[in-house]
Amino acid sequence: MRIPNFLYALYERSLRNRLPATQVPHHVGIILDGNRRWAKALGVAASSGHRRGADHVSEVLGWCEETGIGIVTLWMLSTDNLTRAKDELNELLDIIVGLVESLAETKRWKLRVIGDMSLLPSDAAARILHAAERSAEVEGMTVNVAIGYGGRQEIMQAMRDYLLECEANGVTLGEVADSLTTADITNHMYTRGQPDPDLIIRTSGEQRMSGFMLWQTVHTEFFFCETYWPDFRRTDFLRALRDYSQRERRRGK
Repeated sequence: MRIPNFLYALYERSLRNRLPATQVPHHVGIILDGNRRWAKALGVAASSGHRRGADHVSEVLGWCEETGIGIVTLWMLSTDNLTRAKDELNELLDIIVGLVESLAETKRWKLRVIGDMSLLPSDAAARILHAAERSAEVEGMTVNVAIGYGGRQEIMQAMRDYLLECEANGVTLGEVADSLTTADITNHMYTRGQPDPDLIIRTSGEQRMSGFMLWQTVHTEFFFCETYWPDFRRTDFLRALRDYSQRERRRGK
């Protein structure tokens, strides 16, 4: 039985009213999962699911903005996704590039690209980076777009950059080993300068991280939602925030 829209509206209002303003997460990561399965369920091409998912991003970012979230990290394309069939990957990249450019055109959010752009076709990478540059002066919510992103790859790149920096400064390998701290690695991650995510939301019912922000999520809370990303509703989002607000975050203490 279909639930009337006015009942959803009442439920959303109830959820919003019960959210403590002091317990809204500052940094939320979202794994946008389920586009292909959404398309398969409807009997349409995978690209239709990717396009519907992309069309939904601005709306969800608006919800985040309304609740006072300061940083949102969207996992749009993983390093594993790059192994998909060429035709599907090309369509997906076109959709992602168009999405990033449209987000920049709103001048509403500050975009930051995280991921290895060298793994993408040069034209796609250039357009994504240019779009992010155009939003550099925006003072609104920061939106990290994770494209060509993998958690292990990020840690490896951070270590490589740190070691190259040490070499350039004349530091020996032995000295690096003796002085290495977690802060040295953190300061070379894609998200350097940002707080770790407080909450990660994954849609589609999968209850795993798949390598998303491995380094940054040691104290992060997780919320797994059964809904495919294109059908992710404001009520699902508010439930995630409500669930987060009810947890006791001891951070190992």
